[in-house]
Amino acid sequence: MNSQEQARKHTIIYDRPAATFFEGALLGNGGLGAVVTTRPDAVLIHFGHNNVWDIRIAENNQEHIGTFESLFSKLKDIPDTYASLSEEEWYREYVTMTSENYNFPYPRPMPCGSLLLGFDPRTTEVLGYSLYIDCGMCEIHFLNEGASATLQVFVDQQADRLWVAMKDSDQAGKAATFFNRLKLIPDPSTPKEIPSFRAAIDTSNKLLAFHQTLPFSCLEEEMRDGHPNDRAFRLSARIAPSISVQESSHELEVLLGKEAGFFVCIKLDEGLDSVISHEIKPIDPPTNESFAYALSGSLQSWNDYWSHSGIILQDEFLEQIWYRNLYFFHCAVKPEATCPGLFANWSYGMIGADWHGDYHMNYNTQQPFWVAFSSNHVDKHLAYVNMVDHILPISQKWAKEYYGLRGAYYPHSAYPVDMNIMPYPVPHWGWEICETPWTVQSLWWHYLYTMDKSFLTERAFTPMKEAVLFMVDYMKRPEAHGEAWGDDRYHIFPTVVPELYELTPGFKKNSDCIVDLTLTKFLFNAFTKACGELDRNDEEAELLAEVQEVLHKFPDYPTAESQRGKVFVSVPGEDPEVVYNVPNGVSTIFPGEDHGLHTSPEQYEIAVNSYKNHRNEGGNDLVFYHLAGARLGQLDLERFKRQIKYCLLPNGTCTDKLLQSGGRYSDTTAFDYMGSMGIWFENFALPAVINECLMQSYNGILRFFPNWDIEKYTEFSTLRAVGGFLVSAAANREDVLWIEIYSEAGSRLQIYSPWEKGVRCIHSRGEEMLTGNIITVDTMKGEHIRFLRA
Repeated sequence: MNSQEQARKHTIIYDRPAATFFEGALLGNGGLGAVVTTRPDAVLIHFGHNNVWDIRIAENNQEHIGTFESLFSKLKDIPDTYASLSEEEWYREYVTMTSENYNFPYPRPMPCGSLLLGFDPRTTEVLGYSLYIDCGMCEIHFLNEGASATLQVFVDQQADRLWVAMKDSDQAGKAATFFNRLKLIPDPSTPKEIPSFRAAIDTSNKLLAFHQTLPFSCLEEEMRDGHPNDRAFRLSARIAPSISVQESSHELEVLLGKEAGFFVCIKLDEGLDSVISHEIKPIDPPTNESFAYALSGSLQSWNDYWSHSGIILQDEFLEQIWYRNLYFFHCAVKPEATCPGLFANWSYGMIGADWHGDYHMNYNTQQPFWVAFSSNHVDKHLAYVNMVDHILPISQKWAKEYYGLRGAYYPHSAYPVDMNIMPYPVPHWGWEICETPWTVQSLWWHYLYTMDKSFLTERAFTPMKEAVLFMVDYMKRPEAHGEAWGDDRYHIFPTVVPELYELTPGFKKNSDCIVDLTLTKFLFNAFTKACGELDRNDEEAELLAEVQEVLHKFPDYPTAESQRGKVFVSVPGEDPEVVYNVPNGVSTIFPGEDHGLHTSPEQYEIAVNSYKNHRNEGGNDLVFYHLAGARLGQLDLERFKRQIKYCLLPNGTCTDKLLQSGGRYSDTTAFDYMGSMGIWFENFALPAVINECLMQSYNGILRFFPNWDIEKYTEFSTLRAVGGFLVSAAANREDVLWIEIYSEAGSRLQIYSPWEKGVRCIHSRGEEMLTGNIITVDTMKGEHIRFLRA
C-alpha cells in the first residue's frame, strides 16, 4: 500500500475565494501554523506557533485560597436543603475570588501576524485553492488577464518558514507575477498594554519584518522596562531578487514589480526577547533553487509520515476523514514544540483564545493523542509527555500544600508557562478527581503500544507513581471510608462529575463518579504491572500493598434502571435520562477499558445499554462517544458519518457542535456557537475511531474488523497494536484474506482467530497449523508473521 498516494486522493478543494479564517487552507509543521485565506483582492496568510503565547499570568489571592480541608469543613456545614451552594454568600464570594485569575485574558496563544499579497481584482480573479494533504502543498488558482495562473504555498517541515512561488505549466518561478503589493500585518488583537511592535524595512535587500515583545510580567513598569524572562517573536519576509520593490506609504508594506521569478520566504523566529533581537535579520534570498531545496526536504518529511500507516476503504468519506485528520495532526504537533492547547497552532485575532486556548485535563488535552497509538505515530505523543513533565512540579506542590497529601494532583486547567498556583482552583470544577489518573493514563499506553522499557523507566513511571500516591492517600482519608458509608469500601469523595452538577449541597452528587473509578482502577492496575515490568516490586512493596488494599475494597460502578434496562450512570442515584456533556456513562468502555467485546455477557449488556441510552448535548462527544461504540462493536457508521458532516467546517476540520437542549443548553442556545472559537485540535483523533472499527488490541489480544462490514474490499497497513506489533490485514466478501504482523519487541502475540477451521501461521521458523478461538505465537524481535486461512 502506498499511503501517500491514498492521501493524494483526498485533496481539499475549495472552488471560490476563501476570505474567512475557517475557509482558509491549513498548513503547519507541528510548531508553525499557517491559515491561507484568499480574498477577491489578496492572498492573506495568518501565522501562529505552538511556542508563541502571551505568557503573562495572574496569580492573585494566593493567601486567600486556603486549603482543601479548611474549605471542605465549611462546605459540610452548608444545609443540604439548598438548591445550590451559591445560595451561601461566603461561597459565592469564594468562587468569585478563586475565578479572578482565570478571568484575565492571558495567558493565551499569541497570533504571530499575517502576510498579505495584494493584486488588482479588475485583472485578476481568485478561483479557489487545492490543498494537497499528501505533501502539504497549497495551490491557489487564478485567472489573470484571462489566463490560468497558480501560486504555490507550503510550510517548511525542517524550519519555521513558509514559502510562496508563482508557477506556470512547466516550472515554479517562470511566470510573471500579478501581485502589486506585499504587506506584513501585526495581529489586530495584540494587547494595547504590552510594548508595541517594532517594524523594519530594508528595500535594498527586499526584506521587511516586525518584532513583538511578549512580557513575562503583568506589572506595568516591568512590561515597560523589560524582564529577563520576556519572550518575543519576529516575522520576516524576503522577496526574490528578480522582483523590483519600493516602499509604500503604508507601514510594513512594499509595492511590487511584475517581473518573473516571484518567490517569497516568510520566517518566524521565537524565543527569549534577549535572543530575538529588535534588529532586522537577513534571510537568504528566495530563489528557484532554495524553493526547490526546501520543498524537497518537506516532501521527504511527508513521505516518511505517510509511510507509518495507511488504509484503503470502499467508504470514501471515512477514508477521507482518516487521511485528512492525520494530515491536520501532523501540521499541529511535534515533540520539539510546545504541546498544543485547545486550538493548536492556528490563531488570528481572538480566534483560538477562548478558555485561554489552554490544557483542559478532563478529556480535551488527552483526546487528540488517542490517535497517535493505533495510527503508529507514537512519536507525536512525546509532545503530551513533555507537557506532563511541565505540570508535574505544580501538581506535586498542590497535592502537598493544598491537600496535605503525597504525590501529585494534576490540574483541571494548565498553561505552558511558569505557574506557582493552579490556574483554576475553583472547587466546583477544580475538584474533578478523574483528572489525576487521566493525565497519566496515556503514559502507560505509550509503553503498551511500544514495549519501550526506557520510556517506562525515564518518562512514565514517576508521573504515574505520583498520581498513585495521591489517589491512595485521597481514598484512604477518614472522610472517604468508614461507618458513615455503611460499607467497608474506600470511596472517591468528594469529587465532581466532568462538566455536570458542580459541587452540590450535602455532596449528593459528589462521590464515586464513574469516570474517577474507572480511571483510578486503570491507574492502579497499570502501576502494578509497571512495577513488575521494571522489577520494582520489592522497592515499591509498601505502595503496592496500599494499592491492593484499595482495589480489594473498591466501590462498584454506579448503575440505574433505564428504559433499556440496567445502565451505568455517572454517580450513584443519578437519573439515567440525564443529558451529559462529557459521555460519562460510557467511560468504563473508553477510556477506562474495563468493558468491551472481551467482557462477560452480563457486563457487556450493561455497557451496550449504557451506550444506547446515552444522551449527549454535543460538543464533547464526536470522538469520545463513538470510540466507545466501536469498542463494543455497536457503532452505527452511517450515523457517525452524518454527525461528522454536521460538524464539518469549510477547511475540512470538525468543530464542536451541539446536539440537544435539556442539559446545560436551552432552546435558544446557538448550536454552532463553538464553531467560531478556533480549530478544535481534539477532533483530529477521529481516525482512532476508524482504527478501532478495523482492529482492536486494548486487552492484549488482537481482534480484526470488529465493527466493519467486510463485504467490500478493506485493507489497513501497519496500524500499531498493544505489545509493540505493527499490524496489516485485508478483507473482502465477508472473509479476512490475510494478516501480516511485524513484532518490534518480541512479545507474545495473541489474536482472536477470524477463521473457524484454523490458521496457517508462516514465520521465521517455518509454517504451522494453529486452531482455536485465540491463536498464541511467541515472537522474536524484528520478526514478520503471516496468517492465512487454513
